[in-house]
Amino acid sequence: MVFSNSISNLFGKSPIRPLQEHMALVVECASKLESFFEAVLADDWQSASDIFDKIADDENGADELKKQFRLNMPKSLFMPMSRGDLLGILAQQDNIANATKDVCGLVLGREMAIPSVLQSDFIAYVKSAIETCEKARKAIEELDELLETGFTGQEVKFVKKLIRDLDTQEQKVDKRERKLRHRLFKIEAEIPPVHVMFLYNIIDNIGGIADTAEQVGNQLELLLAK
Repeated sequence: MVFSNSISNLFGKSPIRPLQEHMALVVECASKLESFFEAVLADDWQSASDIFDKIADDENGADELKKQFRLNMPKSLFMPMSRGDLLGILAQQDNIANATKDVCGLVLGREMAIPSVLQSDFIAYVKSAIETCEKARKAIEELDELLETGFTGQEVKFVKKLIRDLDTQEQKVDKRERKLRHRLFKIEAEIPPVHVMFLYNIIDNIGGIADTAEQVGNQLELLLAK
């Protein structure tokens, strides 16, 4: 991903823009989950490996942005949020990219097949988790507008709505997760126990990506409450 300005130049204006740049890269990373798992379902491990390499590149890029953010952010900020607030949001954002890489690395390393009876629900579940990340990104994109309005007025109401939408989306992911786990439970006896264990782990971790995206919204909501 190409950035038009160096992160140090961005900090000359505000730490908000680098935070938004980081979130954009993190969500770009998570969005590759869909194509990765489509390759897995097609038993196309070369394509899955190629996509994983791109995910790893995004995750490494997000790590570099995170380091630069921490190094360049002023010790004191002349804005209605603390350094700790921004670092908390940054950490949650970074966890999305880390979890994405971990999930795909586990699937790729074991060349894990997804049972055919689960595949439709599984892809819908992955798409739903990605959508949660996208909604978190939209909320973070409003941070600069919140600053301009002094965290007051219609912009606050708009951001609160975005956060509610994010929470609703994460609840949809939870429902899909429960359905998928139940369907897996029904066919456990037909699958090697170790494979069953790892399938549950993958399902849990994809849900964790959506949970982390929701936490980004929760952190933003705390800012609005101050």
